[in-house]
Amino acid sequence: MDAEKSFTYPFEDDQWLSKLGLGAIISIVPILNFAWSGYLVDIIRNVMDHDPKPLPTWDDLGKKLSDGLILFGAGLVYALPILLVFGLPLSLAAFSGLVSGNNNMQDVGRMLTETGSVLFFGLLCVLVLYGIVLSIVYPAVLVLFARERTFASCFRLREAFELISRNAGPFFTAWALSMAAALAVGLVSGFVNLLVGWVPCIGWMIGLVLSLGSGVYMTAIYAHLFGQFGIIAFEQNQLVPAT
Repeated sequence: MDAEKSFTYPFEDDQWLSKLGLGAIISIVPILNFAWSGYLVDIIRNVMDHDPKPLPTWDDLGKKLSDGLILFGAGLVYALPILLVFGLPLSLAAFSGLVSGNNNMQDVGRMLTETGSVLFFGLLCVLVLYGIVLSIVYPAVLVLFARERTFASCFRLREAFELISRNAGPFFTAWALSMAAALAVGLVSGFVNLLVGWVPCIGWMIGLVLSLGSGVYMTAIYAHLFGQFGIIAFEQNQLVPAT
């Protein structure tokens, strides 16, 4: 893998400022911000297609928005176990309180503590493990989605695990580098914000621009790293990215 390329490729594009700048603005607009997830998918796809300038344009905003909404829907499905484990007991406890004529949240909390604190803690541990597994599998799911762009491709977990297990070295290299990049960029951004944040108006504007810019830059790095992983994974398995 060419790790250095993942950090430098955005600036090799003559239009990097307008592409990422527009992306930063879109990423904070409600509803429209789903298109940023679609932009991430486009970067992965362009890298897998060996595009010399992987940063996409924004001329197909509708498609990016559609891809982002698909990923959001898939994310909701993956989040269902968490929502059920935490939401159902709370709902039942609250309902019991209402039926008994007691809507005091302290009583609801006491009820949960008395009836299932150990079980609740055990479920919490399971859900934390579930979240860790999802955080690892998610990039492979993105790569699969970048190939086919279908809702069903987001749930091919067996294929995702196979991609990871057969190409563990490149995958965890990309994963570790993306985590390290997020940490480094976040620290730099936080330090600069600390320096200028005390300046009224101007300092706040600089901080906002820096926060948005660092966010889109980290996403661009992440997408390129796993686009490279996709190349390695599919070429080793003699698979060609879907067109």
